[in-house]
Amino acid sequence: MIFSTHPLHPDVEAGLSELGNYCVASAPTREAIENESLGSEIIVVRAPIPVGVIARETGLRALVRHGAGLDMIPVKAATQAGVFVANVPGANAVTVAEHIVWTSIALLRKHPKVRSDFEKFGWNQARAHSDTGLELNGKTLGIIGLGNIGTALLRIAVGGFAMQVRAFVRNPDNLPNGVQYAPLEELLRVSDVVALCCPLTDETHGLIGETQLELMKSSAVLINVSRGPVVQEVALIQALQTGQIAGAALDVFDTQPLPQDHVFFKMHNVILTPHMAGITQESMLRMGMGVLSETRRILGGQNPTNLVNPACLAQYRARFGSTN
Repeated sequence: MIFSTHPLHPDVEAGLSELGNYCVASAPTREAIENESLGSEIIVVRAPIPVGVIARETGLRALVRHGAGLDMIPVKAATQAGVFVANVPGANAVTVAEHIVWTSIALLRKHPKVRSDFEKFGWNQARAHSDTGLELNGKTLGIIGLGNIGTALLRIAVGGFAMQVRAFVRNPDNLPNGVQYAPLEELLRVSDVVALCCPLTDETHGLIGETQLELMKSSAVLINVSRGPVVQEVALIQALQTGQIAGAALDVFDTQPLPQDHVFFKMHNVILTPHMAGITQESMLRMGMGVLSETRRILGGQNPTNLVNPACLAQYRARFGSTN
């Protein structure tokens, strides 16, 4: 059985159905995933996978991530069990990069406050915010994490908006043209827009807190398309309420779904989206086709192209036989 935690693009579902019995969870909840994934050979991952599923499913060949991030997959447990972990890196990079540009412009032009005041107080009070609006063109962009998303954003920022780009990365050697390495503190001081594009790891957990936010310009905005815990939420709320920074666009949160009574909903210098920065019709098709390709390879006796945990190979071969 090929089991998916979420519905996929229709073309992808049709392709997976040709490879075997294809099933979708009735809801992307822990209970539904645990109860409905019985007998899975392949699990397509768009929601957290309980570690007990890996231990229980003796015929499980692979966990295939519909996207790039691996925080929803217990990779260590999969490796120990001899289960492939594969992902589809880069398929939604331009989608997320466009989201960063869109939200950056909206924040610099005071759109959340304009929209609120237009509705509540009318034309003149809303229009007055334009006097303090800023252009994106020529500004300094700080990118934290220069993977596929950061690299796509770099191309748009330099080619489309003549921006000066600084990047904070683990390995500053061989950066692409158009970007300069900067230590985190320097990047925060000079940037007009700070984009968090890094994965959630032990090193990035809580990376942006009170000390880091105090380094930013009062006119600067923070865009988080990484994971919620990369930013210390209490510190961010305080920085937004006091005007320490001008605004934030948040696509990810400590708690997801974001509770409806959260203070973020009451703020007029924040743009909130429900973890959708990487989702468009086009990106869903690209990610899904990547999943389909990897599933076809695995069921055909081959290793996935994007094998995340090669340490599982010996155990996998002991379970299922040799792979190419």
